[in-house]
Amino acid sequence: MKKFIAILAVLALVVACFAACGGKTDKDAANVSGSDATPAEVVENPAAADTLVMGTNAAFPPYEFVAEDGSYAGIDVEIATAIAEKLGMTLEIKDMEFDSLIPAVSGGSIDMAMAGMTVTPERQEEVNFSETYATGVQAIIVKEGSEIASADDLEGKKIGVQAGTTGDIYATDDYGQENVSQYSNGSLAVQALLNDQVDCVIIDNEPAKSFVAANEGLQILDTEYTVEDYAAAFAKGNTELLEQFNAALAELKADGTIDAIIAKYIPAE
Repeated sequence: MKKFIAILAVLALVVACFAACGGKTDKDAANVSGSDATPAEVVENPAAADTLVMGTNAAFPPYEFVAEDGSYAGIDVEIATAIAEKLGMTLEIKDMEFDSLIPAVSGGSIDMAMAGMTVTPERQEEVNFSETYATGVQAIIVKEGSEIASADDLEGKKIGVQAGTTGDIYATDDYGQENVSQYSNGSLAVQALLNDQVDCVIIDNEPAKSFVAANEGLQILDTEYTVEDYAAAFAKGNTELLEQFNAALAELKADGTIDAIIAKYIPAE
């Protein structure tokens, strides 16, 4: 009898072991399945989300800047807000360095970038651009009395630019990296000009006006450096959101909203 009871005990122990092993295998399988999932499989389509995340560099008035109350303001901010409302979304703004914007778009940490960004062939290799919503002019800021009278006088001069902008790209290409000093924003480039660290600053005409108005002894040259189109940047695979953005932008152009926003910040001269 004791021998029979012992056999039953052994059998019970074996059954318990099999049951425990079976439970562990199921759990491990679930863990492996979770670890094999790629980000693309679990991240929601930004176009279907409730929040539209816009990356910008809020030191580029009047396109984007920080208002006195600490909020973000400017042409790009108001256009993006109007588009987000059209799409039934809430706009969230992330302020970052300008040359971080395209990597952030491509990496998916932001849905789009709007920062007075010019459409260029080089950028089109990395991101897709929306339809144009504004035209920009690259201007040259100098000190009053400067011997620089036009772009023809920039050879051999020290040029200040905002890093990653078309002013940076064009100036570096035209005059060489050794003659171009990059700064994280336009304000620092202008400060370098005031401190005689550079001979001029190449930047968009509208921010140039703001910087000259705020700093005595500076002027904008009459001649333009370049003329270019501004658009929003989207990740290559995010075509759904791009199409929705373009559709909303077209409606806002048609009803006069875009012109009204631009006129608010850039009055007709």
